[in-house]
Amino acid sequence: MGTAQILFWSLTALALISAIMVLVSKNPVYSVLWLIVVFFAISGHYILLNAQFLAIVNLIVYAGAIMVLFLFVIMLMNLNTETEPQKSIWMKFFGVVAGGLLLSFFISFVISSADLKGKSAQLKEGEIGLIKTLGKALFNDYVIPFEIASILFLSAMVGAVVIGKKD
Repeated sequence: MGTAQILFWSLTALALISAIMVLVSKNPVYSVLWLIVVFFAISGHYILLNAQFLAIVNLIVYAGAIMVLFLFVIMLMNLNTETEPQKSIWMKFFGVVAGGLLLSFFISFVISSADLKGKSAQLKEGEIGLIKTLGKALFNDYVIPFEIASILFLSAMVGAVVIGKKD
């Protein structure tokens, strides 16, 4: 087994164990902290796939900003087990059934769309996840949608400033 395989399987084990800990943790703050570990493991997978841009964006956006937001919201809500309503056994049963159906749908979708070799044939093997390739595609093929999105973001920022400004 090579170094890449050892890293892959150790990151996979870390991601799975951390995801299970997100679900079984009684304290919601600990669940958020375990979710941050999951995001770090996923970023490690992105680096193994030579997608450095996705790894950094995953760390900055998800593990950084969104998890800090979750942490503040959970701390502000002051969740107590005494005030939480107890769910019936039927509600838990239907939740498990719905989750199993969703998982089976995802698995069948992945199996049916497993032909990935033919779709990435136009790129060279080492250029798939690089920022240079993303930039070329963004500014050559998708320049009009990129500019429209930037105008929408600019108008949203101006709108937020106008709404938040006091008279």
